[in-house]
Amino acid sequence: MHTVKEAAEMTGLTEHAVRYYTDKGLVPTVQRNKNNIRLFDADSINWLYGIKCLKQTGMPIESIKTYVDLCLEGDSTVAQRCALMMEYKEAALIQLEEAKQRVAHLEQKALQYQAILEQRIPDMTNPANWGKVLEDGGQVPARRKREPQLS
Repeated sequence: MHTVKEAAEMTGLTEHAVRYYTDKGLVPTVQRNKNNIRLFDADSINWLYGIKCLKQTGMPIESIKTYVDLCLEGDSTVAQRCALMMEYKEAALIQLEEAKQRVAHLEQKALQYQAILEQRIPDMTNPANWGKVLEDGGQVPARRKREPQLS
C-alpha cells in the first residue's frame, strides 16, 4: 500500500492532485486506514495513471468522473466511452485550428515588428499613441475596417 506522497511520486502527479482526484471519486479503489489516511494499491495507482492521461487530453473532471463510472459498469459501456473520447477529440481539433490561427496572427505581428525595426513602416502598435494619430486624422489598427478573410 502506498501513501499519497508515494502515489504522487509514482504517477508524476502532485500530492494535491492525488487528494483532489480521490475526493472527486475518480479513484474508486482507494482505501483508508483506521486514521482515515488514504492508501493506494496497484489498482488505485492505475486509476491515477488513467486520470492523468485523460487530464492531458483536456477532459474536465466531470467528464472523467463519467468515464470512471462507465468503466466501473464494465464492458457494456465501451461504445459510450468511445463516444466520449470522440467528443473530446473533436473539441481538441477545434482548439488546434484556433491555435494555428493564433500562431499565424503572431507570425504576422512579428513581421510587422521586423518592418518597424528596419524603419520600413511607422510604429502603430502602441495604443497609448493612437489618440494623437486619430486627432491627426489617421487610422489605427484596431479601428481600421477589416476586409473579410478568404479561406
